[in-house]
Amino acid sequence: MSIFEYDVIVIGAGLTGERAAVEAHKNGCSVAIISIVQPRQSHSNAAQGGIQCSLDNMGEHSAGDDWKLHFDDTVRGSDWGADQDVVERVTKAAPRLVREMEYFGCPFNRTEDGKIEQRNFGGTSVWRAAFAADFTGHALLYAVDQEVMRREIDIFWRIQVISLVMNGERCIGCIGLDLRTGKLLTFYAKSTILATGGAGRLFSETTNAIICRGDGQSLAYNTGLVPLGNMEAIQFHPTGIYPIWILLTEGCRGDGGVLRNSQNHEFMWDYAAKKGNLASRDVVSRSMMSEIRAGRGIDGPFGPYLWLDLTHLGADKIMSRLRDVHDIARDFAGIDVITQMAPVKPVQHYTMGGVRTDIDCRAKGVVGLYAGGECACWDMHGYNRLGGNSVLETIASGYFSGQAAANDAKGRSSQDSDFSVLHDGFNRQQERINKLIATDPEVNTFALVNEMGVLMTKGVGIFRTGELLQDAVNKLLDIRERSNKLGLGCKSTGRSLELEMALRIQGMIDIALTIAQGALKREESRGGHYREDFPNRDDKNWLKRTLAYKQGESYLPRLEYEDVVITHLPPGDRGYGEKAPPPAK
Repeated sequence: MSIFEYDVIVIGAGLTGERAAVEAHKNGCSVAIISIVQPRQSHSNAAQGGIQCSLDNMGEHSAGDDWKLHFDDTVRGSDWGADQDVVERVTKAAPRLVREMEYFGCPFNRTEDGKIEQRNFGGTSVWRAAFAADFTGHALLYAVDQEVMRREIDIFWRIQVISLVMNGERCIGCIGLDLRTGKLLTFYAKSTILATGGAGRLFSETTNAIICRGDGQSLAYNTGLVPLGNMEAIQFHPTGIYPIWILLTEGCRGDGGVLRNSQNHEFMWDYAAKKGNLASRDVVSRSMMSEIRAGRGIDGPFGPYLWLDLTHLGADKIMSRLRDVHDIARDFAGIDVITQMAPVKPVQHYTMGGVRTDIDCRAKGVVGLYAGGECACWDMHGYNRLGGNSVLETIASGYFSGQAAANDAKGRSSQDSDFSVLHDGFNRQQERINKLIATDPEVNTFALVNEMGVLMTKGVGIFRTGELLQDAVNKLLDIRERSNKLGLGCKSTGRSLELEMALRIQGMIDIALTIAQGALKREESRGGHYREDFPNRDDKNWLKRTLAYKQGESYLPRLEYEDVVITHLPPGDRGYGEKAPPPAK
């Protein structure tokens, strides 16, 4: 067994992972990135609309914008679930970090006087989202990846990390499966950063790429030491294109697009009188589903949907600012958004919970492990994320985690570690694979994944009840038990999608259980977590964060709670003028 040794290892090659790698390398560390896909294929590539930062470049539309206003918008958007010290740190750093992306080569849209252009986004007081047409994530990712290549940082791709290696309470590396050869690889690191993205593929209807299966959350959770924070906080994006659920950016509505029902009525003003189509995502998603429940959706073969209308924007604006939206609608739905309305429906989009960290992105409960971006609960977003703040978080948490991981690594010698622990970790994972190979499957791995996804979409969706959630928990427990009967029909380990899924499915189900159980126990409504049997926000009893710990052989997590950090803005009205959704018929 050979061991790859680095000061800092980054698991994940999206915006967070690559920005963390750049920062750690800049601070004098040897760095490696481990990724399932090539960096430029990471899901960060799919971010469309923009990145939030208080540049104040849009005249009367952004007059007086600064970090304090960005802070207020973010905290209100989170429904007071965010840690305000983290929000302050990020909003203060945002202008500098975005200008650094410009320096790296990101081709932002420009105003007539050459400044970075900004557009309107939901839940914000001013026009704040800097953007590169509607492929902002793509542009940012390519710019950061170019910096990674310039620094000649090592990249191991087509590697699936299947276990962290713990020496007591210290993380000293990981074990990865080479998906091409089926061989295991061992990595030693003084600091390890998780940057694996979200867990959208736990749901059957999601905007997420197929690689977004909660790997980072599962790796940390399986240590038994690291809690997952606020896993019940799931964001549903209002405009997944029907019925294939690829995202149509919030920039569509920021640039003037509107939502319409089957009667061609622009209904959002009926639900959010102050913000209309640009209320926060949780409000818009609930409002859309209320229209569908009321029978004002458009019937389709996969259920009812609504319309996103861009036709009044004109061809020039659409093709210059929303070209990707135009092409997606054309290629995947046969719709020309210049002349036709696009069919849309709210679908799972973002995992606001994740690996619980401190303000420096250190994972709670262990040493030497960090997490950033969507796989982490830092906690910048609380119970509802504002559009464009996730892209900002990727850059910001990458910067801060890379800096902290490098500083810690430089103070540690590799001679401090017992490398026999790495050998033991390697052997355990090899035995795990050998057992799968030797076992003929009694259940189908992919059928279990599909069953879980449908269950999560129906039972842990936009509108939740105790009855639905308890049923989801019970059925997830049954699926988890049946997953013990997995084996491999194909005995080859190289280029095996069956092995790849068999190694992660139990972790996926465990993460699904943290979501469902956390939602069941949280008896209030806050942001994206809406309980019809507890429709009001309850600050007296629930102004706190859920922490889910793996407990022994039990499939159910142990839930604990911690206070939310409030520094400047006490809980109050969010300011959207939202009306309570009517009960389902």
